Amino acid sequence: MAAVILGLLTLYAVAVPWLSGVDDRITDFASARQGPSASHWFGTDSAGRDLFVRSASAIRTSLLIAAACAVLATVLGTVVGVFAGVWGGWVDRVVMRATDAVNALPHLLLGIVIVAMFRGSITAIVLSIALTHWTQVARIVRSEILGLRGRPFVDAAVAAGASRAHVIGRHMFPAVMPQALIAVVLLLPHAIWHESTLSFLGFGLPPHEPSLGTLLSEARSSLLLGGWWTLVFPAGILVLATVSVALAGSALRTAVAPPAPAELRL
Repeated sequence: MAAVILGLLTLYAVAVPWLSGVDDRITDFASARQGPSASHWFGTDSAGRDLFVRSASAIRTSLLIAAACAVLATVLGTVVGVFAGVWGGWVDRVVMRATDAVNALPHLLLGIVIVAMFRGSITAIVLSIALTHWTQVARIVRSEILGLRGRPFVDAAVAAGASRAHVIGRHMFPAVMPQALIAVVLLLPHAIWHESTLSFLGFGLPPHEPSLGTLLSEARSSLLLGGWWTLVFPAGILVLATVSVALAGSALRTAVAPPAPAELRL
């Protein structure tokens, strides 16, 4: 069900802006703050823009940014985790202490600092989120690698004269790919919320660019004038998207690594 909801949201985000033929950045103050109706299903905002089309563009932007953040954070975490787990020793200790230092920093505050230097840049938003969310992936991947180092097939490959690069590429990376895939899916809700928060606070995308954060930021003034629809529909889409992605990620994690039988649990 979560996958179906996410698929419908993706279809809505892709198809509506394309089929409507409406430029959601063009203002029409004569139609400002109109409630939901047959001509405007989600109503209009304070600039007269159709919120049904604008919300579709917003969820498309937020999902694309979140996907880029999740993939980049997973790649960084996987590389760091494999590096620390394979080399071990003092390299592992230094890398893990650096990981702890990054993890101890407030993610939102660090993201604001990075984005504030390049305000309105999508690249800065992606980097700010990815650079603060790779640490958990690194820990999980390192744990998997430490468990693989003593496995018989790894010892056999080393005894046969395989190089470290061959062992990493042939055995280590394929073994952690399922965990990396799960990490991408589970990081998506965090990335969506962080992007929305940055844009809501005015540090993310500029106001004329539709994203869920900018729509919620614009809703503050309309809400005081009775425009409840400017908040309810974008916020509902944000919650629906994050919950569906989180449930899909949980189901994927169960499918890839099913729980142990009840009699084997402690």
